[in-house]
Amino acid sequence: MLLRTDPFRALDRVTQELFDGGRLPSGVPMDAWREDGAVWVTFDLPGVDPDSVDLQVDHDALTVTAERKHGYAEDAQVLISERPVGTFTRQLSLGEALDADNIEASYDAGVLKLRIPVADKAKPRKIEINGGRKELQS
Repeated sequence: MLLRTDPFRALDRVTQELFDGGRLPSGVPMDAWREDGAVWVTFDLPGVDPDSVDLQVDHDALTVTAERKHGYAEDAQVLISERPVGTFTRQLSLGEALDADNIEASYDAGVLKLRIPVADKAKPRKIEINGGRKELQS
């Protein structure tokens, strides 16, 4: 086995760990869009066991928590370890326009996908106009 040592790469890694507060990424990458009467949100969680993913709704806040562990035993001799591990969290504010009681979630190929329906009260609707002022005064 041949391992090359690059002093600049090692310095770069140490600097990154110092300024990033360790090996945990600053956030979970996500995309969000509105389509077909719902808000869709996807989170990139590569290498995360689906059983470690936790979704919690508290009032109008949705919290996504996931944990990625090392793929090797604790007593293994680690030669290189660059993949971030630990607990990752992302929190979204749902507001009153979304129906938090009917969120649907799926996880496939390292991507967590959520469908959050738009609440009926937030959907556009037509208001019928009545004739004359007398009808509103009654």
